[in-house]
Amino acid sequence: MQADYVIVGAGSAGCAMAYRLAEAGKSVLIIEHGGTDVGPFIQMPAALSYPMNMKRYDWGYSSEPEPYLGNRRLACPRGKVIGGSSSINGMIYVRGHARDYDHWAQSGAQGWGYADVSPYFKRMENWDDGGRGGDPAWRGSNGPLHVSRGPGKNPLTQAFVEAGEQAGYPVTGDYNGYQQEGFGPFDATIHNGQRWSAARAYLRPALKRANCDLVNALALRVVVHEGRATGVEVQRGNTTETITANVEVIIAASAINSPKLLMQSGIGPAAHLAEHGISVIVDRAGVGQNLQDHLEMYIQMAASQPVSLYKYWNIFGKAMIGAQWLFTRTGLGASNQFESCGFIRSKAGIDYPDIQFHFLPMAVRYDGQTTAEGHGFQAHVGPMRSVSRGAVTLAGADPLAPPEIRFNYMSDPQDWEEFRNCIRLTREIFAQEAFAPFRRHEIQPGDAAQSDAELDDAIREHAESAYHPCGTCKMGAADDPMAVVDPETRVIGVDGLRVADSSIFPRITNGNLNAPSIMVGEKASDHILGRGMMAATNETPWMHPNWQTQQR
Repeated sequence: MQADYVIVGAGSAGCAMAYRLAEAGKSVLIIEHGGTDVGPFIQMPAALSYPMNMKRYDWGYSSEPEPYLGNRRLACPRGKVIGGSSSINGMIYVRGHARDYDHWAQSGAQGWGYADVSPYFKRMENWDDGGRGGDPAWRGSNGPLHVSRGPGKNPLTQAFVEAGEQAGYPVTGDYNGYQQEGFGPFDATIHNGQRWSAARAYLRPALKRANCDLVNALALRVVVHEGRATGVEVQRGNTTETITANVEVIIAASAINSPKLLMQSGIGPAAHLAEHGISVIVDRAGVGQNLQDHLEMYIQMAASQPVSLYKYWNIFGKAMIGAQWLFTRTGLGASNQFESCGFIRSKAGIDYPDIQFHFLPMAVRYDGQTTAEGHGFQAHVGPMRSVSRGAVTLAGADPLAPPEIRFNYMSDPQDWEEFRNCIRLTREIFAQEAFAPFRRHEIQPGDAAQSDAELDDAIREHAESAYHPCGTCKMGAADDPMAVVDPETRVIGVDGLRVADSSIFPRITNGNLNAPSIMVGEKASDHILGRGMMAATNETPWMHPNWQTQQR
């Protein structure tokens, strides 16, 4: 089997690249170990807690014991299915802040500033504001990726935005447009009541072309001959074979599996590879390093009225929601239920938001377990730009063995200060008048946790990953010893090999990572095709005029 381009991973970025390369007339083979995304567990938005907890769809990774979180192992779901993690995520769509990308450019990823990436966000989007506000001039309207908003009619969902305003924060009509900072409606990759993953947006249209095909196989290593990547060795069933790339091999296998595949192929820190008996082809110290994630806590409140979604959290309620969705693609099943959000700055002197809120009109965990309190609501909150860094390393030479994942969460004192601030600012919002008709008492971390030490104990026990790993194949200048790919996504030191997914982020972006991952696939496609970049924009996003002296 051979093609011009062989892509490893049919996830968010891989699907986008397959679509654009096939559209340009190139022959493409996409290697994906996971299976089909057909079925209600993936396609029904409200069922989002199921696929990320199913071995059929998830690689099932977890971290090594995290020393600063009581040696807990934290779940690290990654999609093992066509569409990758876009098929098992919460469907929340956040571009990130303009300053995120300006930081990328300033740190060595030249050509990836906000003005450079904004046209690619517009190219990929087909945005529908659902009548809830925003400025279409800042958004895309003809792209493959449908982005929409839930109705936002639950009184708790509305109260969250009102409470943010009452606490002195701005209201924004579109955090993905002119103004991220503030409270407002959430965007989601949902269309006609169904999950609109990268598989639906990009892969299925690409596979309709004669020059694009999908190979169900496990990538074992990249084949490198005389300094050039020539193909990918894969396992299909009980056989091992090599798929040949006539032009390039492109790795888009996630922030966990992309560095693992590079190291299995002899590209990575020489001493680490030698430790496992892997022949070193290129000594790149940064492969697997610079691992970042968002850590969050669920600040949960018991509700004094039966207005939350808890009334449906029983066999009969779920059956009713499921039946309505199956037959009409409408109702509560057609929303991920994350319909309002907030982005704020934790203190004066920070120029753009460093805290994100996901509001949910129910008190529930990601694994679908509700609290014993019954009716309630919660905000997922956490710092956006932790200074802690971890690593993905090999457990051994066997390519079938999972890697070792060490996030090193909360390893810097600054992290603890920021996280305490997140909890206290959330409590202040829930204390506003808008929640007075609904507020009973705090479930988690609980009213008794007030001092720094008590909050630290709660964080150590209850903080969870937001499932946003990135940064392990950092993009940077070719002379940066810790960079893995250059600003055209080419692996430094190997010809004919690229990496393009969330692993190349120099620094984590503000918010959920699906949108930036797809954008990387879109922009990398133009680099791969060598046809020049889209024209940079001259938009100037909103910044708080008094950010130096005011927190809000």
